Amino acid sequence: MSTSPVRKRVKTSPPLIGTHNGHFHADEALAVYLLRLLPTYTPSTLLRTRDPSLLSTCHTVVDVGGEYEPSIHRYDHHQRTFNTTFPSRSTKLSSAGLVYLHFGKAIIAHRTGLSPEDKDVDILWHKLYKEFIEAIDANDNGIPVYAPSDTATLTKRFNDSGITLSSLVSDLNNDFSISAPPTDEQETATTNGTATPHPQAEEDARFLAASELMGTSFLRKLTGYHTSWLPARATVLAAYQARFQEDAQGRLLVFREPTPWKDHLYTFESSPSSTSFSSSPPSPLSPSDPPKSPQPHQRQQQVLYVLYPESASPTAKWRIQAVPTSKESFESRKPLPEAWRGLRDEELSAKSGVEGAVFVHASGFIGGNVGEEGAREMARRALEA
Repeated sequence: MSTSPVRKRVKTSPPLIGTHNGHFHADEALAVYLLRLLPTYTPSTLLRTRDPSLLSTCHTVVDVGGEYEPSIHRYDHHQRTFNTTFPSRSTKLSSAGLVYLHFGKAIIAHRTGLSPEDKDVDILWHKLYKEFIEAIDANDNGIPVYAPSDTATLTKRFNDSGITLSSLVSDLNNDFSISAPPTDEQETATTNGTATPHPQAEEDARFLAASELMGTSFLRKLTGYHTSWLPARATVLAAYQARFQEDAQGRLLVFREPTPWKDHLYTFESSPSSTSFSSSPPSPLSPSDPPKSPQPHQRQQQVLYVLYPESASPTAKWRIQAVPTSKESFESRKPLPEAWRGLRDEELSAKSGVEGAVFVHASGFIGGNVGEEGAREMARRALEA
């Protein structure tokens, strides 16, 4: 009686990730986290060193080594000749951008459950780079948001640099438990028979905290764009195409539920070609009442106000919000009337002549009414004010 030999399963070690030790930045902190989002790298060990002989043992190296060669998983951007950018963008990549360039679509597909070939993966890939990764690349490469000549005469009213992600990562470099900067040669010390952590281990722990900060911020962005921003595109497009049903000059958008509208509105206004869909989106007004195109006698203007309920509840109060001059601006294209600002309830209703008024913000960027018709009337009066 013959027996078949038992095949032994060969254990393979997860790929070792390498990056530099010492002062760390947001880009490599994110690059490492991004790699670990993929199943291949999830169990990977991290080695932080500048020793070339040790880095040569790593499967993947980011932000150190002076080499950009995807075929052997080397992703450094410090070379003098390096000038790689993301498609359709001009900002030179950092290690975060390099990892995202090569692994971003796989990460998005894995986290969202979308097929890698789904067009939405490509949309999200470009969106996340433009809205999140690119700023990290620019910051690490010393590229200013504005050209110096554009800001030569500007004076900042206050310092906001301390609230950026890059600044918060920089703060994690400070180890207040050590009075002097640690060296790689320091050995584990013993005090009263208790071993104290090696300084490099403490530094590595702070790096991992930075990596977690950057990575969870990225995942929140990805989740928001996938579950809210992307589905909202069709809703905003339908409202945008139907705006002449709300106002003869197309100055009003109306939504039947709270919707993240700003980003999409500016896109549709600035790029008419972006309002085309492969299939017609549902109308926000009525399935049997399709959006109408503006007629020749209708004078198109920018959208000035957006109406929407505070929640999906049938009894929800309604909001009227003035559209900002730009996505990042606090200035409105047409604030609600000055006479209404800062007023509430009966006083506001008396001043505006609209029943059910709840409030108008002191700056005039937003107001409220107990119902949809009241919000519509506030909009009509504000448009003519």
